[in-house]
Amino acid sequence: MIYFRRTEADDGIPSAELRACLRAALAAVGSRKRVLAVPPDYTRRHSFAGELTRVAYEYYRDRLTDVMPALGTHTPMTGGQIADMFAGVPAGLFRVHDWRNGVKTLGEVPAGFVRDASRGAVDYAWPAQVATLLAEGGHDLVLSIGQVVPHEVAGMAGYNKNIFVGTGGPAGINKSHFIGAACGMERLMGRADNAVRRVLNYASDRFARHLPVVYVLTVVGRRADGRLAVKGLFVGDDIECFLLAADLSLKVNFQMMDAPLGRVVVYLDPAEFKSTWLGNKSIYRTRMAIADGGELIVLAPGVREFGEDPAIDRLIRAHGYVGTPRVLEAVKRDPALGENLGAAAHLIHGSSEGRFTVTYCPGHLTREEIERVNFRYGDVSEMMRRYDPASMRDGWNEDVDGSKFFYISNPALGLWASEERFRGGE
Repeated sequence: MIYFRRTEADDGIPSAELRACLRAALAAVGSRKRVLAVPPDYTRRHSFAGELTRVAYEYYRDRLTDVMPALGTHTPMTGGQIADMFAGVPAGLFRVHDWRNGVKTLGEVPAGFVRDASRGAVDYAWPAQVATLLAEGGHDLVLSIGQVVPHEVAGMAGYNKNIFVGTGGPAGINKSHFIGAACGMERLMGRADNAVRRVLNYASDRFARHLPVVYVLTVVGRRADGRLAVKGLFVGDDIECFLLAADLSLKVNFQMMDAPLGRVVVYLDPAEFKSTWLGNKSIYRTRMAIADGGELIVLAPGVREFGEDPAIDRLIRAHGYVGTPRVLEAVKRDPALGENLGAAAHLIHGSSEGRFTVTYCPGHLTREEIERVNFRYGDVSEMMRRYDPASMRDGWNEDVDGSKFFYISNPALGLWASEERFRGGE
């Protein structure tokens, strides 16, 4: 059921109207006594979920009893991050999702269904896991707040991914990520219907109908002046809400290139990107756009680690971004990696598969560390003098030698592809 939908193609929905839109949607949902909000964490602070969570708090007040950011495997938010993203929402309402221990399995998607959905890429059952607070917290409304944008695991972010992955457990997160990686990102990214989403939808339809989840989905893009704006707001409790948002997101967030790109420069905001686990959006959101033999330069002044979880960090350092065949072989050879399929999926996502070079320019990792995981190393100070984010514009720019390069100021906001590679993934 759709409670509300609103789109604005050009300048976006003004803040006052956005707030009014959500209040109207919540009124349509009806009276509730105990509400849990599940917004994204700080890695998606550009989603406008912080502002919408604040609107929900102002609407429900003491009936909004808990706010649990959908961390997945990410590092818990700091007090400063909460204050910045969720200004006006009492800090005492926030709960940390314990993805290793604080989960409940609602049911299991059969191995046969997963095998068919993945075209034989994997052959295992998938556990539908959610946070214990969500499953047993006694809430009569769960507001799942998030942004729909092209995504490397689920094709398009948002909807039930926020529940089953964002508040999921080790097996659910790891196995869902590996399904997408084994199928190939080119078959998933930018597509609302894909192997991973079919598995998530199976779980929603068969194991989670009793959960009082209402989805609040944004589509975010840039205005003509470069500022971010909400281009669409969709509120509903079923897949129709997601499909409407996904359709708009493809129009707003997806850029089909006329030809493959020879050189791409991506900037990672240090406030948002502190690990290659997150920063490799620069690779997988551009992978379908870069030409064979091309170059990707990643300006990463805030990157200080590979994985946000110590165990995952060790696995990334041990195996590196060496391409799908070698990662799949390592899964069979290394029990630790075989038990952490999410890390294996990440290693596949972060590889160029040998097609183009990746020059990483981190603020807090050494040349030895970067080269050991199979990237080229670039000095961040030197490279940011050459490619100054303050003086570049998104899209085509001219280098000091007169050559052209393509610049992306935030890879989390979109997907770039050449038509040949995108159509080839169908």
